[in-house]
Amino acid sequence: MRILLLNPNMTTSMTDQMVEIARGVAGEGVEIVPLTATSGFPYISSRAEAQIAGALVLEMIAEHREGIDAVIIAAFGDPGLVAARELFDLPVVGVAEAAVMTAALLGDRFSVVTFSPHMARWYTDCVEATGLQSRFTGVCCPTTAPKELSSIQTKMRGDLIALTRQATDKDGADVVIIGGAPLAGLAPLIAPQASGILVDPVAAATLQAIALAGLSPSYARRAGRPVAKKSTGLGAPLAALIAGD
Repeated sequence: MRILLLNPNMTTSMTDQMVEIARGVAGEGVEIVPLTATSGFPYISSRAEAQIAGALVLEMIAEHREGIDAVIIAAFGDPGLVAARELFDLPVVGVAEAAVMTAALLGDRFSVVTFSPHMARWYTDCVEATGLQSRFTGVCCPTTAPKELSSIQTKMRGDLIALTRQATDKDGADVVIIGGAPLAGLAPLIAPQASGILVDPVAAATLQAIALAGLSPSYARRAGRPVAKKSTGLGAPLAALIAGD
């Protein structure tokens, strides 16, 4: 089984970290294939940037889907997820949706803890898209965004642990999702000091992608398949797919 882990951010160090997590939970017989965006943004941090990244996600999947059994969109806002599921005949999993679905299985109410207030509304949108907003207690984040991301797991660790306690003690969450690609892998490291049941989105998405690929779903009679049409300016693989070639 081959799982494409697609990072729509341009930062390869984030990809490396997420691939390490995915390989750690995947086990034998599963190959994690990394792919990092070569255009767009070093880190996607707004809904506007996610719209742009979503188009890049479609291009990346179209170009690299050969021999792939499932795709993970490894950016917490899940850019391009709905469109990718509409276009491609293979399972596509977003890390945000996977984390929310996992949280819903682990407890009654859940929260998202992240490192920047700029993502709060966007991450709330992601939860609302799953239909589970009635069980969502909100996004807990610091009042100001960090100036750089490379060391936030170290520099902000105490603050993030405190935010998990806010999520559980004040907001009533049972489960806390540690959201945002720069925080990938942090959940198991802070679990002994943090509050609540912690979910790492990349680990959740990897296990769900493996499960869905193992189901071998049939797409032959899928409802809502897009009508084939010609396009201009798209990459050749995506243009051919949309044209039905």
